[in-house]
Amino acid sequence: MPFLNTYLNFEGSAEAAFNHYKSIFGGEFASFSRMSDMPSEEPLSEEECNKILHVALPVGEHCMLMGSDCPPSFTGGVQGNLFNISVSVESREEADRIFNALADGGTIIMPIADTFWNSYFGMTADKFGVQWMVGFDQVPA
Repeated sequence: MPFLNTYLNFEGSAEAAFNHYKSIFGGEFASFSRMSDMPSEEPLSEEECNKILHVALPVGEHCMLMGSDCPPSFTGGVQGNLFNISVSVESREEADRIFNALADGGTIIMPIADTFWNSYFGMTADKFGVQWMVGFDQVPA
């Protein structure tokens, strides 16, 4: 069975972003490499060497959040880059913890609250500009 994984591109803040996500979701990096680990015929500057070539953080049993630092020419607001990462959790308390941690230093788009579709749900952009949806689907009483 295939699994979809989210891959995020940053312009120099991948390490900070992924350390932040690791503090929220827990676990250890499955993969972590810097640009200096990549064979290159052209020398890289010290700044370029320290950028992240690839990082992968397992989230839950079957999901992987991955990313890297990319040159500015690789990023931008093209249609395929406009998305939200949706996180489904098992309790209101976990939803609050994750939502508040992601919203810290970012921008709340929709405060986390009970919704008409019987979900405890909120949307935020984190301090790195990544948009998140956090939800707990409640069982009707």
